[in-house]
Amino acid sequence: MRYDCVIVGGGPAGLNAALVLGRSRRNVILFDDDSGRNLVTRESHGFITRDGIKPEEFKRLAHKDIAKYDSVEIKQERVMSINRVSDTHYEITTEEGKTYHSIKIILATGLREQQPNIPDIEKYYGTSLFSCPYCDGWELRDQPLAVIADKSVFELAKKVYTWSKDLIVFTNGEGRLELKDRDRLVAKGIGVREEVIDGLEGDNGQLRSVRLEDGTLIDRVGGFVTPLWSHNAHFGKELGCEENEYGGIKTDEYGRTNVWNVYAAGDASLIVPAQVVIAAGEGSAAAIGVNGDLTNEYFDAED
Repeated sequence: MRYDCVIVGGGPAGLNAALVLGRSRRNVILFDDDSGRNLVTRESHGFITRDGIKPEEFKRLAHKDIAKYDSVEIKQERVMSINRVSDTHYEITTEEGKTYHSIKIILATGLREQQPNIPDIEKYYGTSLFSCPYCDGWELRDQPLAVIADKSVFELAKKVYTWSKDLIVFTNGEGRLELKDRDRLVAKGIGVREEVIDGLEGDNGQLRSVRLEDGTLIDRVGGFVTPLWSHNAHFGKELGCEENEYGGIKTDEYGRTNVWNVYAAGDASLIVPAQVVIAAGEGSAAAIGVNGDLTNEYFDAED
């Protein structure tokens, strides 16, 4: 069997794409290896009617919605390779050695995060340290916060200042804060520490203090960091997809890449801003692109 579309990635983008294509009566298979980066997050925010939902509950409800459309399959398998056989034929091989065939591909593989080089930061990330103030700033409002980043720290601090004025910026010894930006932060009452961070202290994921290299403890109850992002899979590059200025897969407004019949959605294409609601919208747009193109191709072929 050759599917109309294979979706690689079972996060918000992939799930919403599957829903829209199911409602469009397309034969679809979605592969999900359950490695989404939001699994460390206890709650997702900023999605109307789903504000504060747990990621696992979001996925459960999404699967329930998709299950109403019998032309959509969801496989808990990792895709290992995607090979272009022809313009209208892609061969997908999974980790289990199974092979599937599809006309179109949606890459919704998301991103992988690499945290700043700070001991034990993973213990706090997703509980009291976060990457997106729009997603978690409200919960940390008016509290003593840390902004930890080795680049773009000034821009991140400006954003976080909306939610809390009690801020200390930590550059972790990288020295990338320009003097004029440092002066602007200080003028707003924002502390700046440029020493190396030796570690973090707290309990059960709740930050209590930042420990500098000389042993100084600075009390903070939470904050924001800037991870390094990379693609969770390299299918886009292997297939020849162009990248945008942020390193994501370049697409048009309907998820089309420069490679015929390959589409991308969610964090795989729109790296910033990264929110569940935006990723879901990207998935919907890519599905509409896929269905519209299939409609034109099938309709024209019948003439």
